Amino acid sequence: MDLDASFAVQLASSTERLFELIDNFTQVRVLVVGDLTLDEFLTGQVERISREAPVLILRHETTRQTPGGGANAVYNLAKLGAKVKVAGLVGKDLQGEALRGIFEAAGIDTNGMLLDPDRPTVTKTRISGHARQSVTQQIVRVDRKSDNLPVLDLQMQLAKYIQQQLETVDAVVCSDYGDGTLTQPVIEACLPHSRMIVDAQQDLKRYAGATLFTPNLPEAEQAVGYAIASPSTLTKAGLDLLDLTQAQQILITRGDEGMSLFDRGGVEHHVPAFNRTDVFDVTGAGDTVVAALTLSLCAGASFWEAAVLGNLAASIVVRQFGTATTTPDEMKAALQALLDEEETL
Repeated sequence: MDLDASFAVQLASSTERLFELIDNFTQVRVLVVGDLTLDEFLTGQVERISREAPVLILRHETTRQTPGGGANAVYNLAKLGAKVKVAGLVGKDLQGEALRGIFEAAGIDTNGMLLDPDRPTVTKTRISGHARQSVTQQIVRVDRKSDNLPVLDLQMQLAKYIQQQLETVDAVVCSDYGDGTLTQPVIEACLPHSRMIVDAQQDLKRYAGATLFTPNLPEAEQAVGYAIASPSTLTKAGLDLLDLTQAQQILITRGDEGMSLFDRGGVEHHVPAFNRTDVFDVTGAGDTVVAALTLSLCAGASFWEAAVLGNLAASIVVRQFGTATTTPDEMKAALQALLDEEETL
């Protein structure tokens, strides 16, 4: 891709530093507090139409389970080499056991995964089918979740665990998908940490005082109450979000328009998208941004450097279908490819 000339110069001058930051990801300790979801993908071949109802009958072929929602942020951090602790809730069910097993296999500390006997593990099951020699397509998605909040005693248990971990980690990430884990006692337990990153779909004001927020464009528009449709409204939104959240920085992710970073001193940085053409699925890309950005900040990056590396990581995972992760080696290869491409232009 053809990067903006001034950005390309800035990127080239930071090359050695960016590679060094990626190498330091393995030294970082992170606590993720989030809505833990299990994503299931069931695939089969269409055999015929059912005699019972006008529906397809699939012969089952594969079932794949991956971390989703806030669990995807946890998994991305682990795959990037961080030492990760997770705080969240799962039900007393097979889905919760599966998610815990995936985490433990990745070396993630699951002591903060508390059992909620009254609510199921949030599970999103996607059923896809295909005919012979045809493309697989999603047919239906089945969600398992509860609209009820966890009981107060469980909220306080989770808050207590978080308080006990604050001095043992370099950052706290709050991954709020609106599924009820991040209640006010839980949020208040996180706020004392000096490096708190918030990825929340709504109600950003509840996290007032956190270090950095990472809303995508629709989330930013919802928070400020107006459309972000021009450079002037983008700037206004950045300033309004800083005022609303009392954060040090706001990073608005804008899809194929890249990212925009705003600080309390009135400085703006715009990072272009590194991959606009090979985009197959943006599911979970925001979690990847948060993971790489958080590790970069903990490794000593400036907010601009962290945004660049978050953007780089996202440019890799959108090339894959479903929730995906990347690794430090893949990030370094993608960064080198980006620099090589610019040198040939």
